[in-house]
Amino acid sequence: MEALVAIYQIVDMLATIFIWLIIIQFVIGLLFAFNVINSSNQFLASFYTSINNFLEPVLGPIRRRLPETGGIDFSPLVVIIGLQVLLIVLAAVLRSAT
Repeated sequence: MEALVAIYQIVDMLATIFIWLIIIQFVIGLLFAFNVINSSNQFLASFYTSINNFLEPVLGPIRRRLPETGGIDFSPLVVIIGLQVLLIVLAAVLRSAT
């Protein structure tokens, strides 16, 4: 039983980190898009590129399956909702195991 709790806590922590990375990517992208931060800022540009490279294997396949929405990318929202559903299901399985 304690092993299940530990697994749930690890999955919860990883999902939270992943969600925060998606939010950070979104905010930095908005700051670049509205020219609040110049895209020639080497630190933020490399940080943004690193986050994009990390998230692309997850967001890319989802982005290709979603219908065209006229420039709005809903794949981060789909991933966040999917992670939240996964956490809810895991919590229910954990509660039923006790």
